[in-house]
Amino acid sequence: MGLGAEAALGDSIVTTKLDHAINWGRSYSLWPMVFGTACCGIEFMSVAGAKYDLSRFGAEVVRFSPRQADLLIVAGTISYKQAPILKKIYEQMCEPKWVISMGACACSGGFYDNYTTVQGIDQIIPVDEYVAGCPPRPEAVLDAIMRIQEKANDESLIKDRIKDYKGFLDA
Repeated sequence: MGLGAEAALGDSIVTTKLDHAINWGRSYSLWPMVFGTACCGIEFMSVAGAKYDLSRFGAEVVRFSPRQADLLIVAGTISYKQAPILKKIYEQMCEPKWVISMGACACSGGFYDNYTTVQGIDQIIPVDEYVAGCPPRPEAVLDAIMRIQEKANDESLIKDRIKDYKGFLDA
């Protein structure tokens, strides 16, 4: 026996917190945008294909506009020339937004230890999940997406996620 609306209407109504309802919807309707610059972009295509089926996780609507995406997957090598473009794309995404760094080159610069390659995209934008490997396995990408779903489920609507982040492109 419940109280309030549940007592009057019985099992025909469900009550919950607004945070829980919105976060449930957010976590199972991620819209990824892939910033694929190298071979990891090709590896992401296998994740979206029939064998691994990204749509099982509610992320099959791959967007190529940052204004329609809430998950940025950076797949591949990022040079210093591309860094301002990546930063602008990240800034154009609506809140809440999440970032997956996919592959050794995006996570740490990979084997490109030279003056043109950014040694990890976390120097430019905040990263939520890292997927290691060269190339990373599709299962690892799916695991990162599931961890993003868990993070989305636990967030609050009024919490500011990334207010203290400073990258090397920030003044």
